[in-house]
Amino acid sequence: MGVREEESEEPQEPKPSGYAAARLRLLQGETQPGPPRRTALSALTDTWLSGLFTTAAADLRGVALVAVGGYGRGELSPRSDLDLLLLHDESVTKSDAKAVAALADQIWYPVWDLGLALDHSVRTPAEARKTAGDDLKVHLGLLDARHLAGDLGLTAGLRTAVLADWRNQAPKRLPELQELCAERAQRQGELQFLLEPDLKEARGGLRDATALSAVAASWLADAPRDGLADARRRLLDVRDALHLTTGRATDRLALQEQDQVAAELGLLDADTLLRQVYEAARTIAYASDVTWREVGRVLRSRAVRPRLRAMLGGSKPAQERSPLAEGVVEQDGEVGLARTARPERDPVLPLRAAAAAAQAGLPLSLHAVRRMASAARPLPTPWPAEAREQLVTLLGAGRPTVDVWEALEAEGMITRLLPDWERVRCRPQRNAVHTWTVDRHLVETAVRASAFTRRVHRPDLLLVAALLHDIGKGWPGDHSVAGEIIARDVAARIGFDRADIAVLATLVRHHLLLVETATRRDLEDPATVKSVAEAVGSPGTLELLHALTEADALATGPAAWSSWRGSLVSDLVRRVAALFSGDEPGEPEPGAPTAEQERLAVEAFRTGGPVLALRAQTEPVAEATEGADAAPGEPEPLGVELIIAVPDQAGVLPAAAGVLAMHRLAVRTAELRALDLPDGMDGSVLLLNWRVAAEYGSLPQAARLRADLVRALDGSLDIPGRLAERDAAYPRRRGTVAPPARVTVASAASRHATVIEVRAQDAPGLLHRIGRALEEAGVRVRSAHVSTLGANAVDAFYVTGEDGAPLAGGRAAEVARGLEVGLRK
Repeated sequence: MGVREEESEEPQEPKPSGYAAARLRLLQGETQPGPPRRTALSALTDTWLSGLFTTAAADLRGVALVAVGGYGRGELSPRSDLDLLLLHDESVTKSDAKAVAALADQIWYPVWDLGLALDHSVRTPAEARKTAGDDLKVHLGLLDARHLAGDLGLTAGLRTAVLADWRNQAPKRLPELQELCAERAQRQGELQFLLEPDLKEARGGLRDATALSAVAASWLADAPRDGLADARRRLLDVRDALHLTTGRATDRLALQEQDQVAAELGLLDADTLLRQVYEAARTIAYASDVTWREVGRVLRSRAVRPRLRAMLGGSKPAQERSPLAEGVVEQDGEVGLARTARPERDPVLPLRAAAAAAQAGLPLSLHAVRRMASAARPLPTPWPAEAREQLVTLLGAGRPTVDVWEALEAEGMITRLLPDWERVRCRPQRNAVHTWTVDRHLVETAVRASAFTRRVHRPDLLLVAALLHDIGKGWPGDHSVAGEIIARDVAARIGFDRADIAVLATLVRHHLLLVETATRRDLEDPATVKSVAEAVGSPGTLELLHALTEADALATGPAAWSSWRGSLVSDLVRRVAALFSGDEPGEPEPGAPTAEQERLAVEAFRTGGPVLALRAQTEPVAEATEGADAAPGEPEPLGVELIIAVPDQAGVLPAAAGVLAMHRLAVRTAELRALDLPDGMDGSVLLLNWRVAAEYGSLPQAARLRADLVRALDGSLDIPGRLAERDAAYPRRRGTVAPPARVTVASAASRHATVIEVRAQDAPGLLHRIGRALEEAGVRVRSAHVSTLGANAVDAFYVTGEDGAPLAGGRAAEVARGLEVGLRK
């Protein structure tokens, strides 16, 4: 009976085993998961450890128990380590070191007895500060120090000293921290793209989120706050579920555990889980990029400011602003908006700013992106020509496109421009061959395709097809079939005409055709080649599909492309091209001159000098876009048409192109041809019909353009010198590394002239340089057809010798080779 009475007594205060039982109940669902459970687990552990400390410390003074690191932040996951510091002052060490050691044992051993991982240390405040000064990771842990038990003043004094040290040493410690983050990213990869990511160590993971808090604690810079706390919470929730489902202290989200973790979190499936993880990682990674850029800017400013102030007598130097495009400037290593920019009135501004940033190889400033995201009007449907050109320019910038795209993505601007992007955003690809998520793979394909823009006649179609080729992966069924439908809709919205829409749809529908046929079919069988030809439809589309196939494979991963596959695809392309060999286009026939063109030509003949006309071009809008000011059918600006008539003479092309470059007029399209004059007029006039746009600022007056053109033609205007002088006035930018210029001779393209094709990176003065080089080579430009597609110039020049006949084969090749060498300098 006595035993039963003893068993019925009220339980005493919980001992360590009581903590274990309470912990188990909490983790088995007693508390709501997420932040409430982590807070409750931290509080329960605080109470237990405080009890251990109070019992063991007895009358010992000058001692404190401190939680540091993740435990200090109250972020205890089910299997997290306990990071503890037993802090004691110098007097305790001298009087009774054994008592401190005994106290430590009476705290550490109960923790170990429960099988909990423990990271522990016993130090004085001075020792803790010294260790932090020698070890960056220790310093980071102490930034989150939190008092648990004992002498509160001791803990508060250490926190104050550690934070002061961190702020005082920030110019030295922050670069160390950035290097530590970079090294970890190199080892662990990017969380937002890994199929089995490490939630803590990979770039964009919990370690980076902690690093951002440390930067903020330095007071030197701060991270973008929007979405950052939520991203960190989401990763912590996933880690909690991972610990509970595996029963291990692991941060790696292995494939075989993803379904269980998703179920623990109440998510639909493992793909939904990964997508949430990727979105969180992308938020943290972007915030890291912005923050470290700001840290670098502040540190550079601090290093330069004392010298500048000494030179300027103490005055604060004004920050230099260098124009990049209309409404867009470079300032302090970033691309921002000009003071006169009005995003609310300029719907093309976001794409213009993004294209300028990517081409200059510079980041978009956070302030500029957020201002455009909040104020810019939606683009009309279809897009105006400038918007389409700026998108192509952005896609064709190469590697810098990725960072600029991510900046737009972070503020939700990509899905506003391309609503179908939402279905592929952060979508995982469960295929070991794929390196990236679907959306990043599409951007990466455009980056790879930018290196092939010299291989194709329509680089704009190649780049847009690269961006859209897997857009159907967000829909059920065959992604190529779904993608074709989406691509047609997107291409129409962007503003391509029907013929271009059909080409883009074909490229998306058949983007796997060449590699699958080349590796799985008999290329000796005529039926194989014929079936590909029927699917592709034309030599131009075949050329584009060949480049897209290689770009897609290179952007997939190292296992997706090889010299063997490349040779098979090239062999197939050669065989298909043979079926199209009779479809080579001849020299385009010029249309009859308009009344205005004929009037200008007659006036140029009578005056013996150039005559100019400037006229705005417009294109109709199919339908109004909600929120736009334009009414249905109201024309959208397309550019400015510039017509120049000048008596036939040498040097007209380089002179006219040089004058336009001097006045910062970008040539979008250009045609040059000789015009037959009415009867009774003995002579010929060259007619130049160009579409131009101001790089920034307003258009110059036609009278000023004519005056400069007269001086250029008579040799009194030094165009190369003026262009070089202007370029020297602006700082050199890193910019993008564009593919080298490619110059070819188009065989059998014309019976009356030799056709020289130039594909190069568009740049101010490019057409002037080409024209000068052709003049210096002793050939006459009979006609020219110039087009600028994004950042790519695709030009065809019909040239003859002095005798008016086509160039001989060897001579033509020599001219082309010399022009290519000159353009690559």
